[in-house]
Amino acid sequence: MRTLFITFSCLVSMLAPAAAQDVGGRRDFENRCARCHGGDATGGESGPGIVTQIASRSDTELAAFLREGRPAKGMPAFPLANDEMTALVSYVRSLAPMSRNAPRTVVRRTVQTTDGKTLEGQVLSEGMTDLQLRTGDNELRLLRKDGGHYRVVTSQTDWTSYNGNASGNRYTTLAQIDRSNVSRLAPRWIFPMANVPQVENTPLVIEGVMYVSNANECYALDAGSGRMIWHFQRPRTKGLAGNAAIGFNRGVAWSGNSIFMLTDNAHVIALNRFTGALVWETEMADWHQNYNGTAAPLVVGNLVITGTAGGDEGVRGFVAAYDVASGKEVWRFWTVPKPGEPNSETWKGNSLDHASGATWMTGTYDPQLDTLYWPVGNPGADFNGDDRQGDNLYTDSILALDPKTGKLRWYFQFTPHDVHDWDAQEPPVLVDANWQGQPRKLLLQANRNGFFYVLDRTNGRMLLAKPFLKKLNWAEAIGKDGRPILNKLPETADGETYVCPGFQGGTNWFSTSFNPGTGLYYIQALERCNLFSKRTMEWQAGKSFMGGAARPAPGETFEKVLRAIDMKTGEIRWELPQMSGTLTASAGLLSTASGLVFFGENSGAFMAADAATGKALWQFPTNQTWKASPMTYVFDHKQYIAVAAGSNIVAFALPD
Repeated sequence: MRTLFITFSCLVSMLAPAAAQDVGGRRDFENRCARCHGGDATGGESGPGIVTQIASRSDTELAAFLREGRPAKGMPAFPLANDEMTALVSYVRSLAPMSRNAPRTVVRRTVQTTDGKTLEGQVLSEGMTDLQLRTGDNELRLLRKDGGHYRVVTSQTDWTSYNGNASGNRYTTLAQIDRSNVSRLAPRWIFPMANVPQVENTPLVIEGVMYVSNANECYALDAGSGRMIWHFQRPRTKGLAGNAAIGFNRGVAWSGNSIFMLTDNAHVIALNRFTGALVWETEMADWHQNYNGTAAPLVVGNLVITGTAGGDEGVRGFVAAYDVASGKEVWRFWTVPKPGEPNSETWKGNSLDHASGATWMTGTYDPQLDTLYWPVGNPGADFNGDDRQGDNLYTDSILALDPKTGKLRWYFQFTPHDVHDWDAQEPPVLVDANWQGQPRKLLLQANRNGFFYVLDRTNGRMLLAKPFLKKLNWAEAIGKDGRPILNKLPETADGETYVCPGFQGGTNWFSTSFNPGTGLYYIQALERCNLFSKRTMEWQAGKSFMGGAARPAPGETFEKVLRAIDMKTGEIRWELPQMSGTLTASAGLLSTASGLVFFGENSGAFMAADAATGKALWQFPTNQTWKASPMTYVFDHKQYIAVAAGSNIVAFALPD
């Protein structure tokens, strides 16, 4: 409901209590609201138009917003009498019928193309130089004016999954933008996602159309102009727990004519990618038990595979696969056992009912091995392991699964008995490279616990584990058996333990990249320590299940650093320190065959560095706190770099 505050704040600020309210909704609106928002709600002297926002809300939602207000945002509650509220809402509704029920006006157009053809279809959107049509065959046509005709345009290189490819490696062979010209990079278009405080999303581009999402909504955009083609939206779920309640949604997946996404209440849905119409919907889990959906799914063959969030709220984690055509569940792998099942002996205590192990990020896939690799989150309660003694399998692990059946092939656990919230949700990047003179199929991960790992992805054997942090005190090293060699850390008189890294980890969920040209693996590292404390707590629906707290050590600051790791040795080849502030950014990166690393710098700049040396080459200040990772594509033969910044999608390219 924060969305309504942004657009209604001026309107509501003028609804001052009065001894006697005018019973006429129109007169009430004109007397109290029109100066700000105009007599028809399309915008006035000192406020924006609110027609779109009215149309997207039901009468009940409008009345509830006005009654409750948003005191934390400076807007008081207005407990109007029922007849006064009914009259006001009724008149406001007359200005903007609900868009979910009102049919859209259809405008049709016939145009001549530069290749001598005739196109006829419904106008979806239009600008001074661009036009978006849906033709009779239900296809989208993206057009650009060329004299008295139109030129059909599309993308030449797409970005077809969350990380651009199934390997999870955000590396591109596109090379139009390179070290010699990156200094001329500039924004080409910006798309603001209305009523969204923060976008945590990586767009897809399929046949010229960009698909971006937020909680319970998805947009289709012309990837060359950012102009909206269609918009799917449903109301947010009230009473939800977890990150989805904040509005997080990291992206969509694609197969054939469908776009797949998770809803905030842990449903997976399929949308027609040409129209945005709902094709099917499947409930993954009961949101009343703290399940919620934030992940970008992964399509493998005829299956859409995904997991849920809720690891900080005590859900029981799983990975599940659904038929792309029908939404029927095909298989499910539970990340923690039930009592009496295999590996339940790694949970000594009474915690298995709310053991967490959520699967809130996107996995990766090797088509040659036909193996799915999925990262698993922390055990619950996060900071208190007293009631779950043991390794707590399969939390903080990588699972290697048969994508057709969900059967486990192998696993590797990074942090047994985690009490610091160190999920293994960092990208499991698949790389084929020589290792000690032999070609190997490798899996790379810079883990939240502060160690960089190289695994043989055919069997899960650990080949290398080296720290990538300067501040790391919880473990002396990782043993040859893959288990950490723990340090005994003292506890203060207040029951706190000083641990490096802190609960945010040495890195986190945002994207990484291996560049085969440099042999370097690029990550965003966080040098920060925390004081951890634990407490006993009971699981409750609708509430977090942390089992304690973590706070910065007094007098200490943090440092965010872009680091390049030699994949074969684990040594840091170069680093680029960033500005520290009050917040730590969650910014991923993208490396290119042309020798660049694009990344979100901690103070809000979007930057490019030399992939070989780390020298900063270009920056564009967005003044946003990053929560997303960049991607790239080619549209109309021009390379674009796009990233979510704040509530906007920004696409950069070189000048014509």
